[in-house]
Amino acid sequence: MTYHATTRRTGLLGSVALLALSLGAAPAFAQVAPGTGGTPESTPTTTDPGVTTKGTPAPEADAAAGGDQEILVTGIRASLASSAMIKRNSALIVDSVSSEDIGKLPDVSIADSLARLPGVTAQRLEGRDQRLSIRGLGPDFSTTLLNGREQVTVGDNRGVEYDQYPAEFFRNVNVYKSADASLIAAGISGTVDLRMLRPLDQKDNTIVVSLRGQMNDEKALNPDGSRYGYRASATLVHKFANDTLGIAIGVSAQDTPSQNERYNSWGFPNDPAVGGNLLLGGAKPYVQSNMLTRYGAVATVEWEPSDNFHTTFDALYSNFEETQRLRGIEFPIAPTWGSGNTVSNVTVEDGLVTGATLGNVVGVQRNDLNRRKADNFSLGWNADLRIADKVRFNVDASWSHAERTDFLLETYSGTGYNLSGAKDTITISANPNGTFDIVPTLDYSNPNVVRITDPRGWGFNGSQAAVQAGFLNRPDFEDDLKSLRAAFIGEFDAAGLDSWELGGNYSRRRKTSKYSSFFLCPPGGGTNCTVASGTPTSIAVPSEALLDKTVSLDYLGVPAVLTLDPMYLYDNVFNAVFDNRPGSLVRDNVVTENVYTAYGKVNLDAEVAGAPLRGSFGVQLVHTKQSSSGQIASLVNGVVTVSPVSGSESYTNVLPSLNLSLEPMDGFFVKFGAYQAMVRARLDQLRINQDVSIDIADIGRGSLPQNSPFSSTGGNIALRPYRSSNLDLSIEKYFRKGGYVSIAGYYKWLDDFVDPNNNYLFDFSALLSALTPEQQAVIRSQNAQFGLVSAPANTGRGTVKGIEATLSLPFANFSEALDGFGIFASGAYVDSKIQYAGDNTITLPGQSKWVGTATAYFEKGGFQARAVYRYRSKFVAEIAGLSANPEFRQGSAEGILDAQIGYEFQSGPLEGLAILAQVKNLTDEPFVTYEQGDSRLVRDYQRYGRDYYLGLTYKF
Repeated sequence: MTYHATTRRTGLLGSVALLALSLGAAPAFAQVAPGTGGTPESTPTTTDPGVTTKGTPAPEADAAAGGDQEILVTGIRASLASSAMIKRNSALIVDSVSSEDIGKLPDVSIADSLARLPGVTAQRLEGRDQRLSIRGLGPDFSTTLLNGREQVTVGDNRGVEYDQYPAEFFRNVNVYKSADASLIAAGISGTVDLRMLRPLDQKDNTIVVSLRGQMNDEKALNPDGSRYGYRASATLVHKFANDTLGIAIGVSAQDTPSQNERYNSWGFPNDPAVGGNLLLGGAKPYVQSNMLTRYGAVATVEWEPSDNFHTTFDALYSNFEETQRLRGIEFPIAPTWGSGNTVSNVTVEDGLVTGATLGNVVGVQRNDLNRRKADNFSLGWNADLRIADKVRFNVDASWSHAERTDFLLETYSGTGYNLSGAKDTITISANPNGTFDIVPTLDYSNPNVVRITDPRGWGFNGSQAAVQAGFLNRPDFEDDLKSLRAAFIGEFDAAGLDSWELGGNYSRRRKTSKYSSFFLCPPGGGTNCTVASGTPTSIAVPSEALLDKTVSLDYLGVPAVLTLDPMYLYDNVFNAVFDNRPGSLVRDNVVTENVYTAYGKVNLDAEVAGAPLRGSFGVQLVHTKQSSSGQIASLVNGVVTVSPVSGSESYTNVLPSLNLSLEPMDGFFVKFGAYQAMVRARLDQLRINQDVSIDIADIGRGSLPQNSPFSSTGGNIALRPYRSSNLDLSIEKYFRKGGYVSIAGYYKWLDDFVDPNNNYLFDFSALLSALTPEQQAVIRSQNAQFGLVSAPANTGRGTVKGIEATLSLPFANFSEALDGFGIFASGAYVDSKIQYAGDNTITLPGQSKWVGTATAYFEKGGFQARAVYRYRSKFVAEIAGLSANPEFRQGSAEGILDAQIGYEFQSGPLEGLAILAQVKNLTDEPFVTYEQGDSRLVRDYQRYGRDYYLGLTYKF
């Protein structure tokens, strides 16, 4: 069956400004002379949004007390000065991190560094900062660019996982919080632009090598895990032909370990067995050992033979593999959730059972292995040609491609099949941090007690019981994006008008998602792992699968658990049977987007009452055709029916923008932006797949959709983008020596907000063949083949408003005696109100009302020290739930402290050598989520420990 709909709709909104950005950030250890403002001058590429060729001078760099001695500023101070200059010279609201900054903290990913910027925060996953939120809006509302070009992702949706980008390769990373007409694929919350260094911008030919060792303060929690890792990189920059041709080459490699004491609860039902009080439904304590291995390489070739022609070619490749080893036990607890347990010795505090003894407990022991492999490629070419005295032509072509394969292996063991083995008696007691100690009676480390089996009889293939002693998920993702852009750029002779730009961009993105899953059961007979066919219900633990050391869960009361090699079981023991349940068969899908963008922009350079005024106004016209193909599937009388389905949608958006930057006094700026932006729906929401339910009892009930025997859950290819009308205002005052203070406010009107829990009418005629001819005739006579699909829809609306304050202050502004000391601090407040149809109000995922960062540093004479504290208030966190489906839970407030100290030799035989010692998560802050607004009802508690680093860098 094919479903196809084509419509058009035009959206108008506000306006914006983009950045007059000098994109010549200094490389690591660059020396900056007075008057450069912390970064060498760079020739802007014409595809950089908001770049102007005119503007106010950069702030003064350090000068000696006498005013005539050159002071060389490096590292932390040069980084902050460079970021201040980028912010000052931009007519947009922008914050940035320069190359001196990225990599100097123990940054597993670029997100660590970005999370220190005003109004930006990150959610930790597996101990690493990953899910970036900008101005209270999560990664679904931002976009990521590489050298101005939209990027694909190895993730499940659009949000970029920053682990795919080695931080050492970038000269600066800009977060544009507003947008103008030349910024293609801007986000609603912001746009993150990763900028590689340009070899012709560098002062000298350079080779830089670095090596850093890592150690987690927790010993390896699994015997086949490790607490030690490393990170190594090398960069070569060289110029030829009288500095008209340059190359930059970089390579990196790393092994990054992490240890995770992990506790997860099922929830907290009001259980009659304990007088209707809240009782822990079940718990899964684990110990988890991860290792992320990544290799990366970049290359840039830049050629500028004359003032009339300039071209660059960039290439980036990244390969990473993450292996997670998890071992623990699931304990079903609450009787109302079918555990069959007895409850005694109950203690209750404020409606919550804080202690109890439970009998007849049947636990499910887990020895799991997750492995993710991913490759990411990015190629980009840009050429700029002067075709007339005041007109240039620019062309930019790019290709971004990512592939990822997951291997998610679960293995189960217990005392017997389907509650038939020995029962346990456990004692639970609440801890102050919201977790529960679980003290068992059985010895779960004894292979004479534990067998390979399906302890609770959870296995079900859709129509009959199966022996599920393990399960395997094998999702594969491929994301491909090609883009071609061309623009004419000219200069005006008229007063007040600086330049103009007319251009267009075509992009084609195609994301393919493939899923396969398998039941794993003991060998020795039967078919399809079913009990009825004679599949063995349990087997003894093979001695070859036993590891030498057991795993302890004593942090939650379990002394030890059986430690098995899950890959041995998978390779040598289990039978694997393909999972053909309807819900498993309809996950494969392809989503394709063809986007045509035309834009025009005029840059301003005027005076108002003697005050310089810069900015731009312009408009984008964006036409989109999106399509999806997949399957719909149903199950009737044990028979699975699968049918292909496809659909498409077309629409057009108009996005005007205006941005202004007024300098009424020297170093004092008032910036204003008004613009419309949009961001496309999640790819898993655009998929057209459906999991269909057919209720025979509803046949003959009539033609109303709610009476149809057909209903389903799935995606919606007709989804439009989220739209936002935005107002931005920023007041900024810049000091000498690279300091500044700024206050920014914003207001966003959101429209076409995607409600994931909606429904629409669908024709299920393709599945009528699953029914008898008589049943089909009744349905056709009543037009009852039209049923409802539970799927996302653009029925939401709302507002987001907030304020950000930033202070970057070198203490030398007070006294030369304090030269080298300084602080960088920011705070942000966000408030939002999002309503779905029916006035159902939600909290934005990823939004913390309060976000703050504070950095204190000292750097002089080669010595450097820095401490960074990040805070975010409670927020809605997104985690991977059952079968890796996203789930949203309340995340606890958290504060994270990082620190570093180092020394760089500036003369003598060791000149160019730098030593750096670092520690991450010094306060050992856990990641915690809870439910029902009650911090005692913890759903996830993950403790990662501290990471220590010792590194050497040598430049020659």
